[in-house]
Amino acid sequence: MSASVLFDAPGPRARRRSRIASVVVIVVVLAGLGWVVFTLAQPRESGGITVPGYFDWSRWEKPVTDPEFWGAVGRGLLNTLQAAAIAAVMALIVGVLFALLRTSPRAAVRVPVTIVLEFVRGMPVLLMMLFILLVASTGAFWAVVLALGLYNGAIIGEALRAGIASLPRGQREAGLSLGLTRLQTKMRIEFPQAFRQMLPIIVAQLVVLLKDTSLGFIVGYNELIRTTMNNLSSFYGNRYLFTLFFITLAIYLTVNLTLSWVARRLARRRSGVVQNPENDAVE
Repeated sequence: MSASVLFDAPGPRARRRSRIASVVVIVVVLAGLGWVVFTLAQPRESGGITVPGYFDWSRWEKPVTDPEFWGAVGRGLLNTLQAAAIAAVMALIVGVLFALLRTSPRAAVRVPVTIVLEFVRGMPVLLMMLFILLVASTGAFWAVVLALGLYNGAIIGEALRAGIASLPRGQREAGLSLGLTRLQTKMRIEFPQAFRQMLPIIVAQLVVLLKDTSLGFIVGYNELIRTTMNNLSSFYGNRYLFTLFFITLAIYLTVNLTLSWVARRLARRRSGVVQNPENDAVE
């Protein structure tokens, strides 16, 4: 269907106004960023003495030239990725179980699972970490992993349930007509299609899971932020606090933007399959 059927194509004036607005927004954003950089680069008074700006090399030299600093940062990043990886696997397993039980034809199974799922979704992740740490005494690592796995598993379970609900009823009926049980139909026919359809959403949720590992700072888990903004800042001093903040931000942006790029590519591939359904026959 042509896009012009849904709305009028913009004329010369509308396109000109759009270009002018885009240029104005870009100029304002660049001016704002320039002001921030200029402000941070200026020397400032602290305790009656003048200290150099945040971009002065004296504020960066000590940590960035110290191999032990990068070793500590690497261990913090490894702890973050380790917790995120285990929690992601757990979230996928929990999500499949939630979706399976949530779509059960038996109300005795479906209703309690729905209550548990809504409870987990409504509970703050940090509060869940603290609850697991204080009640189950699992330690900081497993408190982070279990809380992230349960919470994100509930979100993924709802996404999979929505994916199953969006499938044509003929998919289920075809499986049942072949002699498969309801469970076999879900696992062999419905779940693979729903997982493929909701994959971009699932990957995006895993990006959120990775960022939420920073909540481990509160429960004492030595993930990246606790390592840099707490442990290393205490060792090197407040003089290098901005340096540590900037390095931590750069690492998080690199990892999260990479995962977001993967999610966008999956979404683009998925939209290409939807627009060209004949590709399914080839696959």
